[in-house]
Amino acid sequence: MSALIVRSHKDTGHRRVIKAAWSPRPPLHSVTKIIFYEDKNFLGRSYECSSECSDLHSHFSRCNSIRVDSGDWMVYERPSYMGYQYYLRKGDFPDYQRWMGFNDCVRSCRMIPTHQSPHRMMIYERPEFGGRTMELTDDCSSLSERFHFSDICSCNVMDGNWIFYEHPNYRGRQYLVRSGEYRRFNEWGSTSSRVGSIRRVAV
Repeated sequence: MSALIVRSHKDTGHRRVIKAAWSPRPPLHSVTKIIFYEDKNFLGRSYECSSECSDLHSHFSRCNSIRVDSGDWMVYERPSYMGYQYYLRKGDFPDYQRWMGFNDCVRSCRMIPTHQSPHRMMIYERPEFGGRTMELTDDCSSLSERFHFSDICSCNVMDGNWIFYEHPNYRGRQYLVRSGEYRRFNEWGSTSSRVGSIRRVAV
C-alpha cells in the first residue's frame, strides 16, 4: 500500500511528489466484549471482560445490568460455569430480569465461538443415546409440537453450539450444549430432562 505526499520544494518553488510506502494494515478482527455493572441501568462499579472467566467474584459482588458490545455469551450464576445459565447476545440489559435472571448473582462467563457452517445435532429420548432419535439442523420453538415428546435425556452435537430452553418459545432455564456427546442431561448442567425449545447460536 502506498500514499502520495505533496511537499513544497523551497529552492524551485515547484511541488514534488514523494511516494511513501508502508506495510499493509493487518486485517481487523472483531473483539468480543461484555460489561458487567453492579447496579441497574448500567450504574455502579463495572467490569469489562473479553474472554471466558471461571470466577468473577473478585471483580464485582453483584450484577444488576449487563451490556454486550459484541459476541455471544453465556453467563453463569456460580463460579466454574455452574448454576443458572443465561444466553446473551449483543444488546443492553438494564436489569437482570431482561436476561431472564433469577437473581443478581453472576459468577462466571463464557464466550461462545462463532460457528458459520451448518448446525447438526442428534437428540435422544433416553440416556446413553437410547429411545426415539431425532435430528436437528435448525431452531425448534416447540419440541412437543414438532417431535411429540418433551424430554431429552442425551444428545450428540456434531456441529455448532446450541441452547436448550426449559419451556417452548425459548423461555425458562437455559443450557449451552457445545460440540460433543452428552450421555445424560446432568452433563449439560440440568437437573431435569425437560426441554421445551432449542435454538442455534448462529451468526
